[in-house]
Amino acid sequence: MILKTFKKELKEITRDGRARIAFLIVMVLLGSSVWISAKRYQDTNKEYQQALSSERAMWDNQGEKNPHSAAHFGTYAFKPKYPLSLIDQGVDKYAGTSIFLEAHNRNEAQFSAAADQTGLARFGELTPDFVLLFMVPLLIILLAYNVFTKEREMGTLTLLKSQGLSRVKWFTGKWLALMVPILSLTLVVFILAGLVLSNLKDFGEFQWSALGVLFLVYAAYYMVFTNVVMFISSRARKSGTALVMSLSLWILACLAAPKAASNFAENEHPYPSRQEFLAMVAEDKKQGLDGHNPWSKEAKLLEQEVLKEYGVDSLHQLPFNFDAYRMQKGEEHEAEVYFKHYNYLKEQYKNQSKTYRSLAVISPFLPTRFMSMAIAHTDYNIHWDFADAAEEYRILTQKFLNDNFAENSKLGEWGYQADASLWQELPAFEYDPPELQQIVSDNRGNTAVLSLWLVGSFVLSLLSIKRI
Repeated sequence: MILKTFKKELKEITRDGRARIAFLIVMVLLGSSVWISAKRYQDTNKEYQQALSSERAMWDNQGEKNPHSAAHFGTYAFKPKYPLSLIDQGVDKYAGTSIFLEAHNRNEAQFSAAADQTGLARFGELTPDFVLLFMVPLLIILLAYNVFTKEREMGTLTLLKSQGLSRVKWFTGKWLALMVPILSLTLVVFILAGLVLSNLKDFGEFQWSALGVLFLVYAAYYMVFTNVVMFISSRARKSGTALVMSLSLWILACLAAPKAASNFAENEHPYPSRQEFLAMVAEDKKQGLDGHNPWSKEAKLLEQEVLKEYGVDSLHQLPFNFDAYRMQKGEEHEAEVYFKHYNYLKEQYKNQSKTYRSLAVISPFLPTRFMSMAIAHTDYNIHWDFADAAEEYRILTQKFLNDNFAENSKLGEWGYQADASLWQELPAFEYDPPELQQIVSDNRGNTAVLSLWLVGSFVLSLLSIKRI
């Protein structure tokens, strides 16, 4: 019964001109989006490699210079482009790609792709994640909205019942006939993307395991949609009613719910404005040591502590340049200020994320989207992690430069110039994102919510069987 129903439903799908055209459109969109994303991925990584080597060459070839001048000269930390961003670009389009690292200031990531786009970008962009998250559910609706209503309208349901219909086997055959084409199409796209990524050299470490987990996430998402649409079809009296209800479900789940959840999370845990944030940072900086002001109260207290620690009466008797030492202590104070205020921003982000994820029960789109971005290394968690790694590197760089200044010059010797070879001793910035295992562990809540949706949708399927 299952096999016969499967063959019959699959034959109807292949004979339906609307289904063939819809499948063709989705295949063309997916293929085009993968090709476009692959080209963009290659171009972005070439730019990344060029910027990386160019910036490092500028740093290494500064020539003889005062280390503190080199600290103000600064350098850049560039965010790499990760392989699975070919599938899901996440927030990469809106988050900056590089951070300027300099003395005294922690800067934001800048040069986002969205900043260079025109107003046409508001109409959306053809990317694999757009097609997978929005278009494929529409294809499922087209295939499944009349899966039961057509049997009533054509009078075949009565005939099947008279022949001793096994409702469970009948339902299973129909379900398989819907899921096999959808999952086959998705699998082909993922394999194509994997083959493209595995043949791109020097553009990040690609893992088939991560791609496989990502496929399972989307497979669960499509199963939820299929089950719910089949349930609607089992309850509706006419195909037109089932279609309207299914499209309404798509609008609520994929468009309305994410926007409503995002707005609610932002209202519950708002960020301070940029002006407010900078004002708070500036106020806290004033409360501590200014490394450039030797006459401040904090500088005098530091001077007394150092003289007492080393048992000398004059700063000239110290075995290092106190001016550079004071600047390093000022850097440490400023780093603590930035750590405090950026931690507040991170707490607000975490609170927003918790609120956002707690609302994931209203739509299977939300946990799928969260997990997709996380596995692809394109969510805000990865961006925050990259920004923190860049800040740690900035702090280490300032200490490296100030320590050289302090150890190789005397008090008041502002004309000291370090040897040109010093800059090459500074290790290059490297950022390693979390491993797949860690990402899966961090997204246990999203996995649980998506699993609840999957189980709940199968429960609805059982109800639809009884309803038939």
